[in-house]
Amino acid sequence: MNKLNEFLAEAISFTEWPMFVLLIGGGLFLVIYSRFLPYRYFKHALDITKGKYDDKHAQGDVSSLQALSAAVAATVGLGNISGVAIAIHDGGPGVVFWIWVTAIIGMCIKFYSCSLSIMFRGRDSDGNLQGGPMFYITQGLGAKAKPLAVFFSVAGLFGFLGVFTANQFTETFMSVVMPNETIAALGDFNWKLGIGFSLAIISSFVIFGGLKNIAKVATAIVPFMVMVYLLAVIGVMITNAGQILPSLKLILVEAWNVKTAVTGGFWGLIILGVRRAMFSNEAGLGSAPMYHGQSKNDEPIREGLVAMLGPFIDTILVCTFTAVVLILSGAYLQEGSGIVMTLNAFNAALGSWGGVLLMVIVSAFAISTLFTYSYYGVKSLSYLTNAKIGKWYNVYFVVMIVFAAVASLDLVKNLIDLSYALMVIPNMIAVLLLAPKVNKEAKIYFQKLRSEHG
Repeated sequence: MNKLNEFLAEAISFTEWPMFVLLIGGGLFLVIYSRFLPYRYFKHALDITKGKYDDKHAQGDVSSLQALSAAVAATVGLGNISGVAIAIHDGGPGVVFWIWVTAIIGMCIKFYSCSLSIMFRGRDSDGNLQGGPMFYITQGLGAKAKPLAVFFSVAGLFGFLGVFTANQFTETFMSVVMPNETIAALGDFNWKLGIGFSLAIISSFVIFGGLKNIAKVATAIVPFMVMVYLLAVIGVMITNAGQILPSLKLILVEAWNVKTAVTGGFWGLIILGVRRAMFSNEAGLGSAPMYHGQSKNDEPIREGLVAMLGPFIDTILVCTFTAVVLILSGAYLQEGSGIVMTLNAFNAALGSWGGVLLMVIVSAFAISTLFTYSYYGVKSLSYLTNAKIGKWYNVYFVVMIVFAAVASLDLVKNLIDLSYALMVIPNMIAVLLLAPKVNKEAKIYFQKLRSEHG
């Protein structure tokens, strides 16, 4: 495992710059190129999500709200609770500012990529309607771009594993329940293995049921979970109200701290923020277009506007609340990274039941994330082979849950960081090249909207 970890850490350093240039440089280009369109129509995006413009005759499998819930289920998860903690642990409070910047740019990237997922839909070997980067790469850019689509799908076979979630869920369970002391002294490794197997079995039930099951479960659990988590966090903030503004000030001041503790100095800090934001809201990654491509919606721009809300809910709201709690509780100064840091913050602020509450929230987040991720991997493998073979991804996915439960946080983090960086590269190249088509479509859509609604 150590050898594998060293190899992954080495490989990541080669992907950092291409990822940064495409995600931030490309994202800023899209913000200016769209003339700030996604932000100007924020209210319209909320109206669409409420179902005001639903078309009963549109083709697709799930409603826009279900697609958003499923995409948010995949993104609002442990990336927000422990991903932010890892970022602050590795880069100090200032990293949060760069997470915000990436999220705001990410809203624009999501608008473009998810609009494309409806514009260029394909059918798999079973004849089912599909959307996602592999389809807009090959249909939008033509057959010559197929290697990009293949590259994306191969990286997706690793990037879409639920390893981070399984690992962090196991850490939480071990820290809160302390099973060796409270249940039976079986040793850490055996307990972790047992948790891995349990998670794998629970996930199997929903995963092997297919997309409609995933969408139903996600739409039921996610809004409720996000509310519970936000209420818990707001509770912590109310009990420490005097610390909120100093915490936010610390984030802003430290964001420009050139002598930062991060290796790689100031640039290292920014890259860390970009990487964690991408991990949290997946903008530019190409995963959300796979869900939104299944929406019952024939209006690409409408779907793009719904999708854009993802990074806002996920990063600007949920991540910020987590960050403030980590800073005002002082947990970021203690030992421990990832979920352990968030646990310390909850225990410090809410007493012993804080950890139990976080355990419940993390369980729900973990399970919903595992359900949604397997679906992305199935699509990647189906594209590389066919829909029948694609379903076998689930078996590999479930086995890897067990592996992740016993692996180190560093190994899991590096595997996902590398896979994500490799997925961003082909996806962002395609989104940037196809952006003019989205702008053209947007012009038609808003003209039509004005004529219909004055």
